[in-house]
Amino acid sequence: METCLYCVRQCFGAGRYNSGHTRLKEPPSVVLDTSYMGSDVVIVKNGRRICGSGAALANVPIVQDKAYFEVKLQQTGSWGIGLATRRADLNRLPLGDNEDSWVLRCDGKVYSNNQERARLTDVPNEGDVIGLSYDHIEMNFYLNGKNMQCPVTGIRGMLYPVFYVDDGAIMDVVFNEFFHPPPSGFNKIMIEQSLL
Repeated sequence: METCLYCVRQCFGAGRYNSGHTRLKEPPSVVLDTSYMGSDVVIVKNGRRICGSGAALANVPIVQDKAYFEVKLQQTGSWGIGLATRRADLNRLPLGDNEDSWVLRCDGKVYSNNQERARLTDVPNEGDVIGLSYDHIEMNFYLNGKNMQCPVTGIRGMLYPVFYVDDGAIMDVVFNEFFHPPPSGFNKIMIEQSLL
């Protein structure tokens, strides 16, 4: 009887008769960072949906040469998508009001230091997918896979993807398995250790 019980415990890894197998850790992934978000922001869906009021940064900076990510507008309101340093005030909306953030706002205009830097030809609507590419020289936006031809330059610092919502806006961020193919040469954001 003892031998049979030993076999069951070993098979299921119970008690002191653990088989010695180590559980594999899930590889780290790029998500919204609950350590760098506004006080009234709500992050759900395993760090991939932002709602509430305020902004959140991604958990990793863009360190590779050419990076791309997307956001799907689940519900409109006041929103923004872009790049920011960790010095950006994530409770002060709208972002793009200082030199620490470069953000496309819901009016289709890109702001930094409270100045309009570019303007999309089409304003994004509910259900649209907005892509952002960055190569450490310029930031470009894509609407439902189409390049909006409004590059923004002069961006500097250790930059993170940033997203803000207010007035009922809900966005799903997409850091891999994109809705639309990234532009040629661009790829998902890589975590620094995976670059080695």
